[in-house]
Amino acid sequence: MTARLAPSGLKFIVLLLLLISLLGVFPLDVILPSFPALADSFDVSLKQIAFSVSIFAIGVAVSQLIIGPLSDAMGRKRLLLGGLVISIVGSLGCVFSRRYEEFMVFRLVQAVGCGSFVLSQALVQDLYADRQHTLRILMLTATGLLISLSPLAGSVLQYYLGWKGSFYIFSALALVVLVLTVIVLPERPSQSLRGAILVNVKVLMADRGFLVGSTLSALAFACHFAFVVISPLMMIGGLGLTEFMFAVVFVGYGVAYVVGGLVAVKLKSIMSPYRQMGCGLALIGSAGLMLLVWQVANGLSLPSLMVPVAISTIGVAIIRPAATTYALSRHAERAGAATSASNIMLFAFGGVVSTLIASIESRLPIVLALVFVGSSLVGGWLLQYSRRYARSGYIETLLAKE
Repeated sequence: MTARLAPSGLKFIVLLLLLISLLGVFPLDVILPSFPALADSFDVSLKQIAFSVSIFAIGVAVSQLIIGPLSDAMGRKRLLLGGLVISIVGSLGCVFSRRYEEFMVFRLVQAVGCGSFVLSQALVQDLYADRQHTLRILMLTATGLLISLSPLAGSVLQYYLGWKGSFYIFSALALVVLVLTVIVLPERPSQSLRGAILVNVKVLMADRGFLVGSTLSALAFACHFAFVVISPLMMIGGLGLTEFMFAVVFVGYGVAYVVGGLVAVKLKSIMSPYRQMGCGLALIGSAGLMLLVWQVANGLSLPSLMVPVAISTIGVAIIRPAATTYALSRHAERAGAATSASNIMLFAFGGVVSTLIASIESRLPIVLALVFVGSSLVGGWLLQYSRRYARSGYIETLLAKE
């Protein structure tokens, strides 16, 4: 069911969606400059702290397995409120942890709560069906801008408040989002529980277009997330950058996201979703080849790492809004389940790939380059596969039988 709100109400919900995007960067990006401090505090290696980010992503993916389908039956609002409360509990638990194992447990609790942030995509489908691609580009561009500034903000928080600072600010911001959710978000349950779980899963898993679009988005996200997780290992651990210099360099990474968003807006008006995704995959593949050749020839340096990564990031910013809209627009009446399934793939891919890369202690840039090239090749094959079955009509037959 699509909610009907006054334009002023929709503007406040856009603000809410952007705040959720801001909230989402804290557990993954703002914490990056605190890796050395966390390692010292819990007497573990940088690699183990990097694992905590990967495990966080996997925890979010598992949480979304339940939250998305339930939201179709129970509504988005109650589950988002519950998730915000759980994420605050997990965040504060991290602050008061004394051992690495305790910290990891509360990171998982925080991840379970942050799984509710997936509902922002379902809300886009519910409330902005005619403008969802444009709004997703806006949200991704805003996320890129936040990513560019988050390590710098993290370094400031680290300087004044230590590694606990990002968790304190996360908790405060989550409380603000909780209050805004109570005030402005409508409640629109749309289906029975049985319909939300049983029929939806059958239809989603049978829809090749949905699976291809979600996989393409997940492959692009894996390229982004793998770099985010291992960037402190390469730049702080490998190149010897200070936490502040790392944060300054990371601004360029976020700028690439913003540039990618601007390019995506232009391409949306002149290209089909297929061609947009193809352009993004070509950029990621080219960036991977550039990174591979540069590393083999000259070894690790800041330009040889960040120039290819910036090109890849522009490709990611082009692919994800197009692929997500392509997948979710096919299932407007089951937006919660569809968003959940799509984002489970997103975070599972990102978590698994980044964990595997972080476990390799040498040649991280070369492995990252191979991830870029491999994602581009697999994505290109999937795109061709999707074209062959785009007009099969199989999903329409299933929908007609409901």
